[in-house]
Amino acid sequence: MNSPAALKVAPVDEDSSKRRQILDGARRMFMEFGFDAASMGEIARTAGVSKGTLYVYFADKCALFQAIVEEIAQVHGRIGADIDLDDHDVPGSLRRFGMAYMELLCRPEGGSAVRTIMAIAERMPEIGRRYYSTIIAGSINRLAQYLAAQSQAGVVVIDDHELAAEQFLKSCQATLFLPFVFQTTPSPSRERIAYVIDSAVRMFMAAYGGEAKR
Repeated sequence: MNSPAALKVAPVDEDSSKRRQILDGARRMFMEFGFDAASMGEIARTAGVSKGTLYVYFADKCALFQAIVEEIAQVHGRIGADIDLDDHDVPGSLRRFGMAYMELLCRPEGGSAVRTIMAIAERMPEIGRRYYSTIIAGSINRLAQYLAAQSQAGVVVIDDHELAAEQFLKSCQATLFLPFVFQTTPSPSRERIAYVIDSAVRMFMAAYGGEAKR
């Protein structure tokens, strides 16, 4: 029987650091080579750990990729987290939300993540569903909550807040996201993003602005 002194357990911070090391290496492999071409052996070498250590933390490649999707979801979850439901400056709130959304969506590594997920979503639909529900739908829902509050206050006139939120976010992507994700253009500049966001805000307010008549 082992004595308590013989039972060595890695400190929590050491365990967290090793997991972080593995995730960083896996992210580089997935983003550069895609899901299929990134083997667990190559991921272990890129991360600087043994293959045995890799399997201690993640049962298989799918679990590892799922962990990366979870991290992406956490980052996206911060978009609009500080949006003030009582802020009646709708154009200003939309601009801030739209800028944060597009700067994150069109960051250099963002396109690789989307392309990788799209490539495997058909045969691994649970990852595609998770990405959509936590990242895309999450942003729509947060904006819809704000629009519902402003509609209730009479600042805007909106019947379907979720539809209006999605319309705004799709307008923010116009000329930016698809050319970027299909590698037709590089990541857009902050100035270009701001130009498109301003146009999206004007269109949104033209459609939904005005004092609600109740």
